[in-house]
Amino acid sequence: MVPGERITRERILEAAEQIRPHVRRTPVMALTAGEFGVEAEVVLKLELLQHTGSFKPRGAFCRMLSAKAPEAGVTAASGGNHGLAVAYAAAKLGYKAEIFLPSLSPAFKVAKLRSYGAEVHVVGSHYLEALAACEARGRETGAMAVHAYNQEETLAGQGTVGVEIDEQVPGVDTVLVATGGGGLIGGIAAWFRGEVKVVSVEPVGCASLAAAFEKGERVSVEVGGLAADSLGAAMVGEMMFPIAQRYVSGALVVEEEEIREAQRALWRGFGIVAEPGGATALAALLSGRYVPAKGERVVVLVCGGNTEPGTVA
Repeated sequence: MVPGERITRERILEAAEQIRPHVRRTPVMALTAGEFGVEAEVVLKLELLQHTGSFKPRGAFCRMLSAKAPEAGVTAASGGNHGLAVAYAAAKLGYKAEIFLPSLSPAFKVAKLRSYGAEVHVVGSHYLEALAACEARGRETGAMAVHAYNQEETLAGQGTVGVEIDEQVPGVDTVLVATGGGGLIGGIAAWFRGEVKVVSVEPVGCASLAAAFEKGERVSVEVGGLAADSLGAAMVGEMMFPIAQRYVSGALVVEEEEIREAQRALWRGFGIVAEPGGATALAALLSGRYVPAKGERVVVLVCGGNTEPGTVA
């Protein structure tokens, strides 16, 4: 079976039932007509109000509820948000958690992670180095690996965001999604299966899906910049890429100042504190890199809020 083919609507609905007692059904907020100078009907999906401040607990709980963890517990590599989700889910389910982070992870996220009781290791300068250390430790201890994006349960869990959007925004035409390793957009695209336009948005400093679309295959890119801690995957996941090739309509790339402006817009307009990765999808709309048709119903995912409030004013 081609990687990703197991991420069916049935599997995503199964994941939704598994995780329902453990995650929040996050709210949506419709903008008033013409807000931000956009003629479309724009709805924000506020996934930054999920436990731990991002969408990531959906996939983490799905993984841990699909198979019993061994005595060694669970292990994960992360730029921050996935680690937070794994540590939180492990604490709720009674498992030990060992989390590996690259040095680019903000101190704010590292401190929050330790508050959940996880054992934290800061290793290397980017995600792939942390992942290599995590995998080596897993082989040594036998702990269950909870991958940030390249795992069936992770994709199915993140796909439950699509289920909620379908229910909360009838007649949605387009969903704008920030992309890192691709677990979120892969799950959402697997849910909508081409019936709704799903568009990827990436920062210029880590545009791995845009590069993969350009080359027609997964390729490694340099990672850096404002949103690298949450979107800084050097290569998109093997399982999500066939889904993206089939069901993702395009991959847009935004500049760092456009992301900062989206953060400021969320704060000034609504009092919402979004981290750079969390504001990246909105940056495509506000910058004009995505121009909706008049009356188009667009859902913008605000997917993370783990940052110090003073950084967005």
